[in-house]
Amino acid sequence: MEQQYGDDFITIVDEEGNSFELEVLSELEYEGNTYVAVVAAPEDEQQSDEDLEVSILKASFEDGERYFDTVEDEEELEAVYNLFLEQSYEEEDEQSEE
Repeated sequence: MEQQYGDDFITIVDEEGNSFELEVLSELEYEGNTYVAVVAAPEDEQQSDEDLEVSILKASFEDGERYFDTVEDEEELEAVYNLFLEQSYEEEDEQSEE
């Protein structure tokens, strides 16, 4: 998949040429790989957070370009998902302490 970076947004293009704009919520390293948690970019301001579905993508590099793939291995996906949850809870705790 090909992508372009904005501030916290990426645009990915799948194998069929379909383009998707995603908002990057978080990024982390796990066992030497980089993963991003993303949601579909809001199409309008009235879209609620409850309507969002979080996806986890695995980043890789080819010819200096960054690409994202779905995580096929269930154990890997569950481990990364749990790390994202832990990271989210830590960020919430830090914000509540301020």
